[in-house]
Amino acid sequence: MQRTLVLVKPDAVQRGLAGEVISRLERKGLKLVGVKMMRVDESLARQHYEAHVERPFFPSLLAFITSSPIVALAVEGPNAIDITRGVMGATNPLEATPGSIRGDMALSVGPNLIHGSDSEEAAARELALFFGDDELLDYTRDMDRWIIES
Repeated sequence: MQRTLVLVKPDAVQRGLAGEVISRLERKGLKLVGVKMMRVDESLARQHYEAHVERPFFPSLLAFITSSPIVALAVEGPNAIDITRGVMGATNPLEATPGSIRGDMALSVGPNLIHGSDSEEAAARELALFFGDDELLDYTRDMDRWIIES
């Protein structure tokens, strides 16, 4: 099983779409193992987006992610990173597949509703930024007995 971080971004929270975003991940079969509504402060935002610090869009990214509460999720499942990214859709909503979160509901590249880790290394680093070990739960769902990892 693989775990990954998902952030329901400020625009999704502001538009009342957090439940829809979470529902789509759960309907795909991913298991929630951590859920937290929170405000991202500047320090956490800088750590999370450290790869983008030198990019020209960083100041607006920082302002956006700290502007309103987010919902941080830890999700688990076989191939959770790739599955989450497929459910999310392409970063640019104009290129996102219809049926994906961004393809159906996002308006622009910046405020695009959702963030998901893009690799196992990123997932481990990002999960540690947003969740303590005591905030992630291990449990078995009945359906987990029938999941076959590929």
